[in-house]
Amino acid sequence: MSGASQPSTAFLPIAEPAQMRRAALRLIRLDGRAFTAMIFLNALAAGAGLVGPWLLGRIIDQVKAGAEVGTVDRLALAILLFGLAQLLLARYASYVGHRFGERTLARVREQYTERALALPASVIERAGTGDLTTRGTTDVAAVGATLRDSGPDVLIAGVQALFILGTVFTLDPLLGACGVLGLLGIWFAVRWYLHRALPAYLAEGAANSALAEQLAATTAGARTVEALGLQQRRVEACQEAVERCRRARTRTLFLRSVLFPVVDVSYVIPVAGVLLVGGVLHEHGGMSLGAVIASALYLRQLSQPLDVILQRVEQLQSSGASFARIEGLGLAPQAGPAASPLIPRDDRLDVSNVCYAYDGADDVLRDVDLTVRPGERLAIVGPSGAGKTTLGRLLAGIDTPRTGSVTVGGVPVAGLDPDQLRQRIVLVTQEHHVFLGTIRDNVQIAAPSAADAELCAALAAVGADWIDDLPDGLDTELGQGGYRPDGAQAQQLALARVVLADPHTLILDEATALLDPGTARHTERALAAVLSGRTVVAIAHRLQTAHDADRVAVMQDGRITELGSHDDLVTADRAYAALWRSWHGEPPAATSR
Repeated sequence: MSGASQPSTAFLPIAEPAQMRRAALRLIRLDGRAFTAMIFLNALAAGAGLVGPWLLGRIIDQVKAGAEVGTVDRLALAILLFGLAQLLLARYASYVGHRFGERTLARVREQYTERALALPASVIERAGTGDLTTRGTTDVAAVGATLRDSGPDVLIAGVQALFILGTVFTLDPLLGACGVLGLLGIWFAVRWYLHRALPAYLAEGAANSALAEQLAATTAGARTVEALGLQQRRVEACQEAVERCRRARTRTLFLRSVLFPVVDVSYVIPVAGVLLVGGVLHEHGGMSLGAVIASALYLRQLSQPLDVILQRVEQLQSSGASFARIEGLGLAPQAGPAASPLIPRDDRLDVSNVCYAYDGADDVLRDVDLTVRPGERLAIVGPSGAGKTTLGRLLAGIDTPRTGSVTVGGVPVAGLDPDQLRQRIVLVTQEHHVFLGTIRDNVQIAAPSAADAELCAALAAVGADWIDDLPDGLDTELGQGGYRPDGAQAQQLALARVVLADPHTLILDEATALLDPGTARHTERALAAVLSGRTVVAIAHRLQTAHDADRVAVMQDGRITELGSHDDLVTADRAYAALWRSWHGEPPAATSR
C-alpha cells in the first residue's frame, strides 16, 4: 500500500463493572415479565423442596412417640407429592429461564452486529480482525451458554440455598449459626477466587484475540510470507502467541485447582457441626431428634445448590469477561463528531493546514493545503511513505485531522452522516472483498434496486468481460464451492460497485494495482469515461495516471511539494520530472555547475 505506514494493532475497549451492571439491567428490563416469572417459579420450586426434610423430621418424631403406621404413610405421601411439585415447578422454571436466555442472547447478538457495523473503518483497522472476530464468535457464544444454561441454573440454586439456610435458622438459630460458620471456608475460597478470576479471564480473552489476529494475518499474507522467506519468523510469532494463550489458561486452571478442593472439604464441616451441637441440645432436651435430623439433612441438601453455583462460577467469570468485551464495543471511538446538520453547498474539497499522526506518533502529514475542484481529475504521486494514502483517507472522511480541516462544500467531511458522505465520496483501495453469493449479489450491494442491464453495464465499464464466459453469468456463485475470482477479477467487481454507487467524488488508492498494465490502462480509461464530469482523486504509482490528470500533486515527507499540470511539472524539472524520467527509463537531467 502506498502512503504512510499503518498503525499497529490496538485492541478494542473493555467495559468496566459498572457499565456491565447497567447493560445487564437494561437487558433484564427488556424482558422483565419473563425474568420475574422465572424468579417466582424458582421460589415456589425451592419452597416445595424444603418440605421433604421437615416432614422426614416429623416422621422421626412421630415414630419415636409411637404414632400409627397410617400417620407415617400420610407424611411419606406428602413428601412424594411435594417432591413431584418441586420437579414440575423446577422444570417449568428452567423452561421459562431458557426462553428468557435465548431472547436475551438474540438481543446481545443483534446489538453486537449493529455496533460492529457502525464502527468507523479506521477503528476496525486499528483493532484488527482477530479481536473483532473473537468477540463476535467466542465471546458471544460464552455469553449465550451462560444465558441459556448457567444463568438459570445459578438463579435456581441461589434461591434454593437462601431458602435452605432460612429454614435451618427457623428450626433453631443456633444450628443455623453453626451451618453458616461451617461455610466460612467456602466464602473465603470464593472471595479469593473472584478477586483474581476476572482479570485472569480477561487476560485469557486478550491472548485468544492476539492469537487469532496472528493466525489471520499469517493466513491472509501467506503468499507474501512465502515469497519473502518469512515462514520461520511467522511460525515463531504464532508460537509466541500460543505460549501466551497457554500461560493465560494455566493461570485460570490454577485458580480452579485451589477453589474446588477447598469447597469439597468445606461441605462436611457444617453438617458435622450441626450434628454435634444438635446432639448436645437433644441430650439436654433443648431440641427434638427430628429437628436435628432435619437440620442436618437441610445442610447436606445445601451442598447440591452450592455445587451448582460453584461449578458454574468459573463459567460465570469467563462469560463475565466475555460480556465485558462485548459491551466494550459500545465504548469504541465513534465515527468522529455528530452528523453535521449542514448540507455541503457543492462538491469542492478543501484541505487547510492539515496535520495528522497515527496514535500519537510523529505527524505523517504536515501543514497540507489542497483544493480539489468539482469535476477535476487530480493525481497524487510520491515515494512510499510520503503520506498519499493518509491524505486519501482524510479526503474520504475515514480519519479526522489532528489540526486543520478537511471540508466538502464548506462542511467537515468527517462530520457528515455516513450515508450522505458515501453518496458524495467513495474511497476504493487495492484491498477488496468478495462476498459469499452470486456475482449479482456482490455488485448489487452498491445499488440494491439496480436491474441486470445496469449491472452488466457497470461490469462492462470496468472491463469485466470474463463474466460473459461463465455459464451462469450474473447467477454464478462465488466463494467456496463456486467460482473463485482471482485478485484482478475481484478488484473489477469492487470497481463495478463504484460505478453503480455513482458518487460525485471518487478516490482511487492504487485501485488498479492488482491488474496487469494493459488491463489497468483499459479499466482506468473506461472509468474515466463513465465518471466524466465527476471529481476523481487518483493515488498511484503508475505515472501514466498522472499524465492523464488535470493536475498532479507531488508528496514528499508528508507535505505537498509540487502542484500543477503534468506538462508544467515536467518543465519545472524538479521531483516530478525526475520521477517521470525514471518511469520512462531516461537518464537524470544534467545539472549545471
